[in-house]
Amino acid sequence: MGTNDKMPLLLVDDEEDIREVLGLSLQDIGYTVYLAKNGEEALKIFNEKQPPIVLTDIKMEGMDGIDLLRKIKQDSPETEVIMITGHGDTDLAIKSLKYEATDFITKPINDDALEVALRRAREKISTREKLKSYTTNLEALLKEKTELQDHLSSLGLMIGSISHGMKGLLTRLDAGLYDIRIGVEKKDYDRVEEGYEIVKDMLARIKKMTLDILFYAKKRDLVRKKLDVLGFCNDVVGVVQPMIQNQQIQFSQKLDESLGEFEVDADSIHSALMNIFENSIDACVEDKQKKDHHIIFSVKKTRAYIEFFVEDNGVGMDKNTCKKIFTLFFSAKDKKGTGLGLFVANKIVQQHGGLIEVTSEYGQGSCFRLKIPKKSS
Repeated sequence: MGTNDKMPLLLVDDEEDIREVLGLSLQDIGYTVYLAKNGEEALKIFNEKQPPIVLTDIKMEGMDGIDLLRKIKQDSPETEVIMITGHGDTDLAIKSLKYEATDFITKPINDDALEVALRRAREKISTREKLKSYTTNLEALLKEKTELQDHLSSLGLMIGSISHGMKGLLTRLDAGLYDIRIGVEKKDYDRVEEGYEIVKDMLARIKKMTLDILFYAKKRDLVRKKLDVLGFCNDVVGVVQPMIQNQQIQFSQKLDESLGEFEVDADSIHSALMNIFENSIDACVEDKQKKDHHIIFSVKKTRAYIEFFVEDNGVGMDKNTCKKIFTLFFSAKDKKGTGLGLFVANKIVQQHGGLIEVTSEYGQGSCFRLKIPKKSS
């Protein structure tokens, strides 16, 4: 009959001699055999061991084989139950098949008949397992196909969404180049400098937009390294200050000297913070109601987290905008934004196991809080 990898089997018969002899025979051909002398004992063993095959006599005192079959099938429809019948019990055997018995064999038990019945039971178990495997694989393939379709649809939306933003950047870039050309022709070096600053700013924005698109289009695994938090923050400040030097925005920082270390993908977290800072800078530039604008960058540590705060007194947001601010392709900047920056920032922070929160009031300003775990989980 071959090996069965010690497949568990429950043998139920009220005759001790049959249990012992048949039990030893089943063990010899590779089964792990559990023995029960009646239906009640069989149910207890079945509920505890959950064997995939049950071999039971039909006629027993108390709970007979038919009742045992029905109870097993009610709780475990995939269990294969083989009935043992005596001569003249054909009606009971047929009845057992109606209750989804796998097969029946007659006493005295013939080895060939037993082998056929057990092989049929194992084949049904094997077929069911393969079907489950195929179904699982098919579901995975369908999920991948759906995700791919959704991703392609999102990429299509992204192309439409970024077109307005990119067009504005390129138009501004052309204006900067024009200022440089006219300034050179007329030896107006102030105009050259002005054009150069425009070109530099537009190139930085185009680079950032490209990185956002690449981040969204292709999932990137984090490369975590242990970093000094204060040193990382100083690097961030070194990038932010040139961004605002010509924007008439006051920038201040509150950095604790004892921030310690954290384990992050530095490039990703840096990119997330830049997206937040750019949003704050734009909010200040857009605000025409106040003369003086400021952005405050503060960082503090808790037992398990490093918390970054970026606070501005720009145009602010209403409650509805705050709820949507991290949604893909949502932009509060009309056609000036792509709706990618804050979405990407949020994804980066989530990938680190952290979170972003924003509090804001329209006309008053906003405060973004990035909470990043010190260590990877």
